[in-house]
Amino acid sequence: MTTAPDEVFRALADPTRRAIFQRLVREGEQTVRSLTDFAGVSQPAVSKHLALLKVAGLVHDRPSGRQVHYRADPQGLAPLVDWMSQYNAFWQGRLDRLEDLLERMEP
Repeated sequence: MTTAPDEVFRALADPTRRAIFQRLVREGEQTVRSLTDFAGVSQPAVSKHLALLKVAGLVHDRPSGRQVHYRADPQGLAPLVDWMSQYNAFWQGRLDRLEDLLERMEP
């Protein structure tokens, strides 16, 4: 299942969700408890943030007894990379034309 860019943007729009995702990327798999201690918000709030990140395809969970471990899935950013690549091509063309213009304007 491919996630729409809107879902990824929505998930990463919140600074707490971005921080949780970044922590998972940097430090690897974490329990909800460790993420709650890090985030400085309640466990139910962290669980809601993780649920939205999961729907967006940015994290995966792994139940282990009474604990749930979460890990980042950087491949979940693929819809954003695809979306931004369109603008990269657009701006690269504009910058190339600007460079040509500036070269023609040099005395």
